[in-house]
Amino acid sequence: MSFVNCEVEGAVAVLTINRPEALNALNGEVLADLKAAFEAIDQNAVRCVVLTGAGDKSFVAGADIGAMSTMTKAEGEAFGKLGNDIFLMIESFPLPVIAAVNGFALGGGNELAMSCDIRLCSENAVFGQPEVGLGITPGFGGTQRLARLVGMGMAKQLVYAATNIKADEALRIGLVNAVYPAEELMENAKGLAAKIARNAPIAVRNCKKAINEGMQVSIEEGAKIEEKLFGDCFETHDQVEGMACFLSKEKPKPKAAFTNN
Repeated sequence: MSFVNCEVEGAVAVLTINRPEALNALNGEVLADLKAAFEAIDQNAVRCVVLTGAGDKSFVAGADIGAMSTMTKAEGEAFGKLGNDIFLMIESFPLPVIAAVNGFALGGGNELAMSCDIRLCSENAVFGQPEVGLGITPGFGGTQRLARLVGMGMAKQLVYAATNIKADEALRIGLVNAVYPAEELMENAKGLAAKIARNAPIAVRNCKKAINEGMQVSIEEGAKIEEKLFGDCFETHDQVEGMACFLSKEKPKPKAAFTNN
């Protein structure tokens, strides 16, 4: 996986897209390596993932325009499907995924960040969907996730006008959760990941599933999804131990590794 590095620190996996000479732009090889990196994560040991880009200029500057410039209609559609399939996999990945956006997040880079659960960024981060200026639409979920995150009107404005926005504006409209000085970004991303990792893993995974699936259905159907996942937490080690220790005021004893009970 030459284009994606993985380092595991305790219960946190840090994935780094490593193509800095091209500002970590996405082509077929990078996307394949990204998919393989997620598939290789040991979900019994890792409880949260941080995704970032190599270097100090770019998270992911976008899809590789050189690779796209000669594509036919069929090839373009297939490339869009490749990106969408992988980003949908990341979005539904059982573990929480934090995007640590350390610079440009344009086009496919913004779409990749939006497929993550939480977005933290550095002060030099720049977000946007510039595709219409290149004669195409966003192709890796930009027309779908952006409106869900920031509202339809703002999403249409950003997409139609191909407007890039800086970190403070991304925070204002709700595209990112927090902004940090560049040198503090990874420390804060890893800190949040470690905090998430300390919580009951079945409960965290079920919360992610409930939120993601509930957003796609009515509130009534969402409540049913929540009821089922709420019930699934009972009789697990973490639920029994956590509630017993709460009542006795003792500190819970977490299991050494994740299991389904």
